[in-house]
Amino acid sequence: MVSARVAWLTIAPVKGLALVARDEIELTGAGARGDRRFHLVDATGRLANGKRFGGLFAVVPEVDDAAGTLRLRGPGGVDVTAPVELGEPLLTSFYGRPVAGRLVSGPFAGALSEIAGAELRLVQADAAGDAADRGTDGAVTMLGTGSLERLAVEGGVAAVDHRRFRMLVGVDGTAAHEEDAWIGSQVAVGEAVVEVTGNVGRCAVTTKNPDTGAVDLPTLAVLTRYRGVMETTEPLPFGVSGRVVSAGRVAVGDAVLPA
Repeated sequence: MVSARVAWLTIAPVKGLALVARDEIELTGAGARGDRRFHLVDATGRLANGKRFGGLFAVVPEVDDAAGTLRLRGPGGVDVTAPVELGEPLLTSFYGRPVAGRLVSGPFAGALSEIAGAELRLVQADAAGDAADRGTDGAVTMLGTGSLERLAVEGGVAAVDHRRFRMLVGVDGTAAHEEDAWIGSQVAVGEAVVEVTGNVGRCAVTTKNPDTGAVDLPTLAVLTRYRGVMETTEPLPFGVSGRVVSAGRVAVGDAVLPA
């Protein structure tokens, strides 16, 4: 009997904006189709996300591939829709890894800048999967609900919203941090197979409310206390990442089968 199953699926069409829930996704060698297609940079060309601009979490992106348009809906009645038209090339540093892309023309930069209170520009990565934090080698991220329950206990709260951690695949039916044991092995997720390559280390984004961007939970302090001294590929680990070795469809409720 299969005990572990997909609990949720969330993608970020625009890195740093609101997550979008999906009933199913298509995993390819570049990760989930449509995930992290766009990202943001500030006036200096530096990568911008919710760590600096928490208000962006309230902006919901909608990509219409058939029409070739992007819609952004945000606080204060912000609602802009326009074709995705690419402009000049731009190279963005993703934590020391260069990601080639092109600036996106239209009303998006103005709307996002107004919400953030700083000049921002929208960029589309040239290659699918490039704009994931760890590239295609870590484009699939997974987190067990058992780990969330343990974090809630350690943090003295009733529950912890999984959206704080911006993970692609949630897994039900696992013990707390059981996913750590998958590192170095392959896991069948729905029709796809993922090679788990390492831990996902955490930053200040996780301390922020996923709807408002306000800091309201000391996740890093809690993780430091009970996960700070352990063997890990990244500091303050919570969840794992990996690469797709066999493409396929993944839906909520599908089996998750470690090798």
